[in-house]
Amino acid sequence: MKSYQISGTDLAVSRISFGCASLGGWNKGVVDADTARQAESLIRTAHEQGITLFDHADFYGFGNGELAFGGVLKRNPGLREQLVIQSKCGQLMPGDPEPTDPYRVDLSRNHIVASVEGSLMRLNTDHLDILLLHVPDALMDPSEVGEAFAALKQSGKVRHFGVSNYSAAKIAWLQKHIDEPLVINQVQLGLGHSHAIVDGMEFVLEVGQELQRVFGGEKDGFTNAYAGIPGSGLLDYCALHDIQVQAWGPLHGNILSLASAKTPESTQAAELLTGIAADKGVTPAAIALAWLLRHPAGIVPIFATSSPEHLIENCAADTVTLSRSEWYALFAAAGRLTYRAT
Repeated sequence: MKSYQISGTDLAVSRISFGCASLGGWNKGVVDADTARQAESLIRTAHEQGITLFDHADFYGFGNGELAFGGVLKRNPGLREQLVIQSKCGQLMPGDPEPTDPYRVDLSRNHIVASVEGSLMRLNTDHLDILLLHVPDALMDPSEVGEAFAALKQSGKVRHFGVSNYSAAKIAWLQKHIDEPLVINQVQLGLGHSHAIVDGMEFVLEVGQELQRVFGGEKDGFTNAYAGIPGSGLLDYCALHDIQVQAWGPLHGNILSLASAKTPESTQAAELLTGIAADKGVTPAAIALAWLLRHPAGIVPIFATSSPEHLIENCAADTVTLSRSEWYALFAAAGRLTYRAT
């Protein structure tokens, strides 16, 4: 599989990543024998397909994703050195630790450090290659984040740092107050949630939809469907500052749900995906991933699956190159899915 160099680091990562959100189930602190076997099969299959970047969070499965992964590392000496492991921190479940505690975000110094130490223990490793702040914290003191990052870097527990679900402005604000460079931003992105790619391209979508309506015989146009959408310039900002964009949920809302949604937008998108996939000899999911890979921003899709077969099928995206016509046809479909006319 092709790889990307993460700017400002010595890390080369596969351009498709495996997400470990549900790897260990949700029985807190317990990974049974069947779940452990399934986890090992998935990790081995992913690695055999060329995937080297594995994405975790202490929030996933109450830490069980990390626990299952750590078991695989323990049973396979030498595997850790072949992988790039990243995890995320900050989110807390309702009832953790007190029954009355709500869902919340904690990016205080103490919580960040404690979260990393917990992740390292569950993952059976002495360091994370990358630590991401999982979501923004309204009460975050950036100086505390800087202190936590400095302590983790100095101790060798974390090599590099980034964020997840952050806007361009929030990245700039945080980076202003910390010394460690933020090298990753992980955001929701895919055909069913294409805001970051549509951003700045609204006029192109408007023109394309209007031309399709006039010359393609469509009864219903999408004029002004995208008007007034505020742009954040996220992809441009990340490119300008050498921040790798990772896409979580790249298959959400555009594969299994398309045909069942029974809307004009979903039906057209499903037919388009199916047709291109048939022409390329791959699955619609692989085409959806290839659409992200075709973008020059070097977007890294992160997908999760419980099926080794689906994992292999999805990795075929690395072998697919979409033409400009194919990409823009999917771009229009993505716009219709993301910004439905009202």
